[in-house]
Amino acid sequence: MPKLKTHKGAASRFKVTGTGKILRMKGNRSHLRRKKAASTKRLYSRNILLSSADESRIRKLLN
Repeated sequence: MPKLKTHKGAASRFKVTGTGKILRMKGNRSHLRRKKAASTKRLYSRNILLSSADESRIRKLLN
């Protein structure tokens, strides 16, 4: 059986840490930012952990 290829769309959106956890960025970052509070905009700059329900699906794309 041939090797699976990395899904490049997923590879650009997710990052795997050294311990194997998957990080993602939050959505709604680029549109209508003027009316959002500064504290809200700061939250968008951080990576957050991927939900455990989605993890197995994303791991297959990133193998």
